Amino acid sequence: MSTYTQLMYQIVFSTLHRENTLQSKEKRTKLYKYIWGVLEKKQCHLYRINGVEDHIHILTHIHPTISLSNFVKDIKLSTTDMIKTEGLFPGFSGWQDGYGAFTYSINEKDRLIEYIKNQEEHHKKFNFREEFIKMLNEQNIQFNEKYLM
Repeated sequence: MSTYTQLMYQIVFSTLHRENTLQSKEKRTKLYKYIWGVLEKKQCHLYRINGVEDHIHILTHIHPTISLSNFVKDIKLSTTDMIKTEGLFPGFSGWQDGYGAFTYSINEKDRLIEYIKNQEEHHKKFNFREEFIKMLNEQNIQFNEKYLM
């Protein structure tokens, strides 16, 4: 029998210390295209990627042979190398150690795509910390605020 899955994740991670180092929208687009290529090589389907100066959101289907932690690690390592090699964001010093990964039903796909698409507008009202705490609460994930920086 074949393997059938629908493993849709919203993955969120921030720049180191939440520094606003991803300043240029045009350069962020180049970063997103690079990440899309990483996902394609891993046979993952990208639904939407976007972010602002201090973090990014990735909505993707993850191939069942890939572990989530290795997937995020590979994205962070390869993008850090690309950013530094190309001098894409001069003030960029890396990504935060952790990440958020939230699973959703495929029925939520369109809503999540719109949410991620409108990150710049959304962050005129809420900062990353507020947004992240809201996501953790919506998913009923217990957390200790001292580890959220």
